[in-house]
Amino acid sequence: MPAVPPQPGPPAARPAPPAARRSAFAEGAERVRAAATTEPGRLRIIGAVLALLVVAFGSVTAWQTSERAAAADDVLHRSQPLSSGAAGIYRSLADANTTASSGFLAGGQETAASRDRYEEDIRTAAAGLVTAAANAEPGSSSEATIARLNRLLPEYKGLIERARTYNRQGYPVGGAYLRYANDKMQNKMLPAAEDLYTKENQRLDADYGHATPYPWAAIALGVLALAALGWAQHRTYRRTNRVLNHGLAAATVATTAALLWLVVGHTLARSGLDGSYDHGIRSMKVLHDARIASLKARGNENLSLVSRGAETITVGGQQYDTYYYHFDRNITALGKGLTQATRLADDRAGSGPVKAAEGNMAVWKQRHAAARAEDENGNYQQALDKVIGGKDATGACFDSVDRNLAHAIDHEQTEFRQTAGDGRDALTGLPVGAAVLAALAAAGALAGIGRRLSEYR
Repeated sequence: MPAVPPQPGPPAARPAPPAARRSAFAEGAERVRAAATTEPGRLRIIGAVLALLVVAFGSVTAWQTSERAAAADDVLHRSQPLSSGAAGIYRSLADANTTASSGFLAGGQETAASRDRYEEDIRTAAAGLVTAAANAEPGSSSEATIARLNRLLPEYKGLIERARTYNRQGYPVGGAYLRYANDKMQNKMLPAAEDLYTKENQRLDADYGHATPYPWAAIALGVLALAALGWAQHRTYRRTNRVLNHGLAAATVATTAALLWLVVGHTLARSGLDGSYDHGIRSMKVLHDARIASLKARGNENLSLVSRGAETITVGGQQYDTYYYHFDRNITALGKGLTQATRLADDRAGSGPVKAAEGNMAVWKQRHAAARAEDENGNYQQALDKVIGGKDATGACFDSVDRNLAHAIDHEQTEFRQTAGDGRDALTGLPVGAAVLAALAAAGALAGIGRRLSEYR
């Protein structure tokens, strides 16, 4: 028989494929599920969650209150002073223009006090621009506005000096230079200064907007942490019949203290900041506008005598002297501003100077009407005496209005600093205090859960 060839054996078994590697998250979840099947495991999970909630509450509280405290400090020490500084730049420029026109009318009889006032206004405006430039953000529109004013200021001053020189020599061209300088001031410099003032007010409003909102995220986490602590204590009571777990009770007290501090402190801060805005910032804005209106009115009153009818404006088909027309509009704006300032004043110290300014304005209008009548009748010298003469001239009324408005602004500034400072101080220590209390609460929660775990060893 032929030999049978050897038959192949059964095929070798294939090696089993390696088990798929599980992710760390899956393994962790499996361990948590396994731990949750025993009471010690459940306690460890509860302790970790309680500590996490309390620490999150403290962290968010510290973060949100730090931001609000910084914004409140900016309101008090940065944005409001810069806003007032921008208003000061505007006022100094407008007053310099008014003083220059008064000195021009006096001619060779310009007093040293008038000259010194003009120079002081120019120096104040220049110093204000330096401060504004130091605080402007690089590349911002405010920086461009400040640069434009820095360029225009020496040009304006040069025109005024030419006007004075020609005026002393008796050349009529001096009046043309003065009107040209006034046009530069009214159409270029003051609008730029007003734009800067508006931008600084926007920055101030933004800081208020960052300082006053309630920290709802922190409050919500605090309430959630308290609810979790309460549930954990109730669970412990049901399982052990023990009324008090010292660690969890301490955690609850610390969390409650932090939450109350947060709510009460921020409520006081918000109240102070809102009060500083309602009774300080709003009044100062109105008073600044009223003061600027009085400066414009005085400047137009002076320039009406400089131009002597050379410039007219047509409104509604009727022709008016340009400067008299603008004077009437400025004095109307002044009256409205004083009425609003009286309504906003919340004490006699604030309303007193404003009411005095209203009385000064009423006399000013009467004297101006008499001066205008003399001017329209061709009695130039008599009109001039009624405008820049002695104590019975309109200039004395303007000075009284300006002085009383300055007193009112100083009073509102003091009120602002006090109430805004109180609001900022209400947040003092809150970020650090909340973090410390949260750390104590987390330690208490872990200690309380640890006490329960020790019972299973």
